[in-house]
Amino acid sequence: MAVAPPRPQIPPLNSLRAFEAAARLGGFSLAADELCVTPGAVAQHVKSLEAWVGADLFIRRSQGVELTELGQNVLSEFSAAFDQLGLAVQTLRSQATPKHIRIAALPSIAQLWLSPKLPSVREAASDLTISVTAMEKEPNLQREPFDLSIFYQDNLNSPKDTFSTTYEVCKDIIFPVCSPQVAKRLKVPEDLEKELCLHDASWAEDWTKWVACALPHTPLNTDGSVFSLYGLAIEEARNGAGIMMGHQALVEHHLENGSLVAPFDTSLTLDRALVIATAQSARNNPYLELIITTLLGK
Repeated sequence: MAVAPPRPQIPPLNSLRAFEAAARLGGFSLAADELCVTPGAVAQHVKSLEAWVGADLFIRRSQGVELTELGQNVLSEFSAAFDQLGLAVQTLRSQATPKHIRIAALPSIAQLWLSPKLPSVREAASDLTISVTAMEKEPNLQREPFDLSIFYQDNLNSPKDTFSTTYEVCKDIIFPVCSPQVAKRLKVPEDLEKELCLHDASWAEDWTKWVACALPHTPLNTDGSVFSLYGLAIEEARNGAGIMMGHQALVEHHLENGSLVAPFDTSLTLDRALVIATAQSARNNPYLELIITTLLGK
């Protein structure tokens, strides 16, 4: 009589994924954000994995969690495994639907830089379907379902991600912009003291940095309205509500059509750039190079 004993079960994939994300990111809350679940769900998944292992993977402290020696020893292997799994899934998707290009972009970039260029992309490749997702945090192109991402990146000289290819579009150059009507009242930067300065919450230091460059020895009060959406602040500047700190790539369309003007000559180049990144899984997509070439204006 044949003997068929039950085979040992491996842990659920969700438990392994929760451990890897929490270990890599340094906490359950950050892992929950990435996995789109609650911190409690991440904690429960990790707890079930620890029960299966028979050992702790994290040290729980009141201020957070810390990997045990065991957790540290296996993290790199789990990250490499999920990277490869992500690459396989992304390659499958990309090859199955090569004419459906998915783009992730910072909301301000999607609205103010990418949107005006999409008609040219459609004209160059009319048979493509292009989906755009606006998001505040740059996606992991190895694991998330995007072919392209368009974000501002700092530390461009740091080691590159081996799972993506990057194209620098332009340096991030900032300078004040306003409507033509408001510009008539501005002769020198000191005139800003009498005007309302508009601010973007994400780039809260823009005005401070530019004033330090334009008026290094002159204190200038730039307090004013704060907006959580850069595009909304730009619209308010176009409507004559005040002066906004423009990022050149994001306001060039409005400068060209005259709805915004730069009242002063002084600009400041920041230590970051607008960058297009392409996923490794999409490198063999023949349509991708056409899109990038069109976006770069080549």
